Amino acid sequence: MNFLKNVFSTVLGLFVFLFILFFGFIIIAALFGNNEKTVTVKDNSVIELNLEEVTNDYAGKFLYEDFEFLNEEKTNGLSDIINAIDAAKTDSKIKGISILNNISLLGMAQSKALRDKLEDFKKSGKFVVAYANSYSQKEYYLNSVADTIYLNPVGEMDFKGLSSEVMFYKDFQEKTGIKMEVIRHGKYKSAVEPYLANEMSEANREQISVLLNSVWNSVVADISKSRNISVDRLNEIANGLLARTPEMAKAEKLIDKIAYEDEYHDGIRKALKVKKDEEYNTVSIIDYAHKNSTTGKKPATDNTIAIIYAQGTILSGEGDVNIIGEGSMRRSLQKARKDKNVKAIVLRIDSPGGSALTSDLIWREIELTKKVKPVVVSMGNVAASGGYYIACNASKIFAEETTITGSIGVFGTLPNITKLTNNIGIHTEQVKTHQNAAGYSIFLPLDEGTKGTLQESVENIYKVFVGRVAQGRNMKFEAVDSIAQGRVWTGTDALKIGLVDKIGGMDDALKEAAKLANIKEYKTADFPSYEKKFGDLFGGMPFMKSKESFIKEEVGEENYQMIEQIRRMSAQKGMQALLPYEINIK
Repeated sequence: MNFLKNVFSTVLGLFVFLFILFFGFIIIAALFGNNEKTVTVKDNSVIELNLEEVTNDYAGKFLYEDFEFLNEEKTNGLSDIINAIDAAKTDSKIKGISILNNISLLGMAQSKALRDKLEDFKKSGKFVVAYANSYSQKEYYLNSVADTIYLNPVGEMDFKGLSSEVMFYKDFQEKTGIKMEVIRHGKYKSAVEPYLANEMSEANREQISVLLNSVWNSVVADISKSRNISVDRLNEIANGLLARTPEMAKAEKLIDKIAYEDEYHDGIRKALKVKKDEEYNTVSIIDYAHKNSTTGKKPATDNTIAIIYAQGTILSGEGDVNIIGEGSMRRSLQKARKDKNVKAIVLRIDSPGGSALTSDLIWREIELTKKVKPVVVSMGNVAASGGYYIACNASKIFAEETTITGSIGVFGTLPNITKLTNNIGIHTEQVKTHQNAAGYSIFLPLDEGTKGTLQESVENIYKVFVGRVAQGRNMKFEAVDSIAQGRVWTGTDALKIGLVDKIGGMDDALKEAAKLANIKEYKTADFPSYEKKFGDLFGGMPFMKSKESFIKEEVGEENYQMIEQIRRMSAQKGMQALLPYEINIK
């Protein structure tokens, strides 16, 4: 008994300690939370372009209810990085940019946008140099913009083309007794195909092949221009793995120098005219972006273009930097619509879709907004399915060449474990007052009546989806249906079939928004602001590591992404307008 008392006392004491520490943290934050981080940039400095902390276009604004001193506006989004590089062009203290052993989690369209901005930076006459111990294809694509590319003498170059791998679970379902009941519309809506077959359908093989080739063609076109190597030769290099070693990569002119990192830094010292035994001045891109966002020059005008970021899976609720919720999205659109200084809106979308209902709620808010002022869409890595749903009625749509879009289709999946429970001796029966009172049960086979009702729901949502696209894009229903069916397209191909208006990035979308609003000078304002509750504070406490951080440390980044994918599938409610598969190009 004394042992239990001691354990209880220890646990209670620990709880009280954490409770006091928590409120102590709040008091300290109240006293010092408003202190701005000071970033000093010295003369003759080089920006270190480290992108490890940069994952989203928008880093987010967070508003804590009843704790205003904890409100935070982060500045490590890709948009902040791009704005910082733009400012660095005319900053006399910045002489160049160093891309050093960069490990990036950015998608292809984001890498394209950043690469274009680095290309523009070079026009100022300042240098861009890159070094890595090894290059993945995506990393090399970004680094290939550099004036001089270094590779470690025992490093590797990954340049071999693109591929896709799909796993199928039909036999697994049969053996385990765990089955996914599938209701869908769209022959290309292949998110559910692994549950129905053991091999890829011709329709799915066709769309993946077209998609990969379109992305690859865009990538090698940019590399060809930067490195002055023909596209045909680049394809020969990829096909034969002719750049797999530093020596081979240099012989094929994919890199310029084989050297160690200290020699790379010596090269930068020489460019800066700094003595070999002295350190040269550097500033991280994150710090420089923070400085630019807080002290950078702002246009002297009240005219504003609101940039509303829609990034992540579309789900119900408030939303966050990784979730598009109707709460923050509708509030942002309403605020921008009612603000007299906001002359136009750019909706930046990076989403594979999600809830069909939430997509329609956001679509409606955009429909109301564009009657008052222009709404221009800028597509990032992905604007597919529900992501395209919320884009289709915009005044104009811009996409990058490598943007993945389309996927106009609907599906629903229902787990069923009837066979499993029967195999282990568990049997289920129902008693009900009406024929459809029980609804669907995972412990009984899906009956034809319920399946018919669900299929009807899928068909209705699909018709609404296609109708929204037809209305927004000024196309006939039949024309949209012929290019829909859940098929995905790159931005390049989407332009040809009328799903987007122009190829271009955020800058192009902003220029178009200004043109439609008939303004020349403007400033920008970022949305959404995410409203947080008291309970949300605990996740950021220094003594309470988030479950996400803990899992990442235990299983690694790639395995964590697999767990996240399973979690997102589990969170899906109602019919889904979702990209048919997850695409990760390395």
